[in-house]
Amino acid sequence: MSRPVFADPKTDFVFQRIFGSEDHKTVLLGFLNDLLELDDAHRIQSVALLPPEQRPKVSELKYSIVDVKCVDIRGTTYVVEMQVLNVEAFEKRVMYNVAKAYTNQLDVGHVYPALNDVIGISICDFELWPRKKGFEVPMLSRWRMQEQNSGTRGLSQLQLIFLELPKYEGTKEPESLVEKWAYFFREAESLTAIPEALAHPPVLEALEAARTARFTTSEWDAYIAAGMAIQNERGALSLSRREGYEEGEEKGLEKGLERGREEGLRLGIEALCDAFGIDLSVERKRELQALDAAGLTRLVAKLRAERRWP
Repeated sequence: MSRPVFADPKTDFVFQRIFGSEDHKTVLLGFLNDLLELDDAHRIQSVALLPPEQRPKVSELKYSIVDVKCVDIRGTTYVVEMQVLNVEAFEKRVMYNVAKAYTNQLDVGHVYPALNDVIGISICDFELWPRKKGFEVPMLSRWRMQEQNSGTRGLSQLQLIFLELPKYEGTKEPESLVEKWAYFFREAESLTAIPEALAHPPVLEALEAARTARFTTSEWDAYIAAGMAIQNERGALSLSRREGYEEGEEKGLEKGLERGREEGLRLGIEALCDAFGIDLSVERKRELQALDAAGLTRLVAKLRAERRWP
C-alpha cells in the first residue's frame, strides 16, 4: 500500500516515537509547556523519561493506546496518555493512573514530604463531556481541587488535563498553540505538506518524526499493525454493544450486555492476534471460550502491551 506523507500520531507506535523518544524530547517539552500554558518564568526546562516498567502498573484497567511518563527537574511527574476509544469508566482509570503514579513515589523508608505533584494529561479522540448533552467544558480543560464555598484552590498534588480533539473547530486555521496541537493530532495523517499555520518548532519536529519516508520496513509494518489493532478494538466494542442490545431484548438487558461484551472481546482478541502475528491455536481458542469478561479484558491488555500470547 502507498504511504501517506505523515503517519497518524494517535497510534501507539507513532505516539511513542514522537513523545516517548530521547531523540525527540524537545517535542515532549514543547507539548507540556503549551498545554500547561506556562509563562517564561515557570516553563519546564528539562524532563527525564521513565522506562515502561516505572509507569503505573494498571494495564489490566485501561484501554489507552500508549502513555509516556516523565519527571521534570522540580520532581513533578507527568503522565501523558493518548486515548482513542471512549470506554466505560474512562475518567476513573485516568484518576487511578495519576494516583498510582503519586503513591509509587513513596518507597519503603520514605516520608510523605518527599511526594511530588503528578499531572495527568489525556488526549481524547472523542468528546468526554459532549456538547450535545449540554456540557460547557472547553476543548482544553484543567482540573484540580477547589474549596466549594470560597472557591479557594488547594491540594494541587494531583491535577488532570484533558484535550478533547473533536471540539477543535476544524473549519478554521489553528491560531493558539493548543489549537496547533489539536490540529496536528487530528489532521497529520491527511496532510501532504506542512501548512504555514503549524510553523511552531515542537509541532514541526513532531511532524518530521511522523514522516513515513523515514520509517524502515519493520517500522512501517508496526505502524500498520497498530492501526489495525485500533480498528479491530473499535469494531469489537461496537459489536459488543450491538449484540448486547439485541440479546437484551430477548433475554434481559443485563445478561445480554454481558454476553455481547464477552463475544465482542473474543472477536477483538482474534483480530489482535491476527494483527500481531500470534498463532491462535485450537487450545488457545478453548482458553478464550472459558474466560469471562474480566479475564478477556485482562488478556486484551496483555496482548496489546506484550504483543505475544501470555
